[in-house]
Amino acid sequence: MRRSLKLMLVIFFVWTSARGMEGADDGKFSMEFEFSPAWQSRNDARIPNSTGTKFSLRDIQGSGPFLGGRIILFFALTPKNEIGLLAAPLTITETGELKEPIFFAGQSFAAGPAVKAIYQFNSYRLTYRYRIYEGDRWTWKLGVTGKIRDAKIELRDGTTSAADDDLGFVPLLHIDGQCRLSEKWRFQVNMDGLAAPQGRAFDIALKARYRFSKRWDVAFGYRVLEGGADVDRVYTFAWLHYAAASLALRF
Repeated sequence: MRRSLKLMLVIFFVWTSARGMEGADDGKFSMEFEFSPAWQSRNDARIPNSTGTKFSLRDIQGSGPFLGGRIILFFALTPKNEIGLLAAPLTITETGELKEPIFFAGQSFAAGPAVKAIYQFNSYRLTYRYRIYEGDRWTWKLGVTGKIRDAKIELRDGTTSAADDDLGFVPLLHIDGQCRLSEKWRFQVNMDGLAAPQGRAFDIALKARYRFSKRWDVAFGYRVLEGGADVDRVYTFAWLHYAAASLALRF
């Protein structure tokens, strides 16, 4: 996780420095790096769903905080049409106590201390959005997001280890709204999310944005990531909370 964030940070500053030398402010590109410590209030799993034992990763790992972050790129194809890319890696690795015996991913684990739990949830997204409204204060954009979910849950207790990997595609609805509070201040609400009988996925952020120059702004706010799946193979649901701080560049 730390290696991924360092790489994202290097790419961010190399690219922004190079673009800053060009001088032209056409406003077609935006790039945002977000640092967001994460806390988990729920993280439950039962794998396989029919024969496994339901247990809480939060009880083993604790509530946090854990290191999180993301990088977001958007390009304006036309004044109203945009495409975007997002990378949001997250890996939580902690050692704790297993309060009761469980059966997970084909292996039996005895109750006791010194159980290492690894929770990985890397999200990569491609978004298309269209500006449906622009008024004196509010601007609203509506679109669709294709999400690649690279997830893994793993347990190790010194003698036994088991892991379940999940790489899949998830279609989501995208909504972005910004309210102009003053010349420099904005309030933003942003969401990728969708629900179905098999499960749900919601990534919602509320941010206050301050534009301190023609190109740059900073933002602070709250992000929540909630969802999971209840299907034949797995049962997994997590609820993560982020204290989000970001730096963004437009060029």
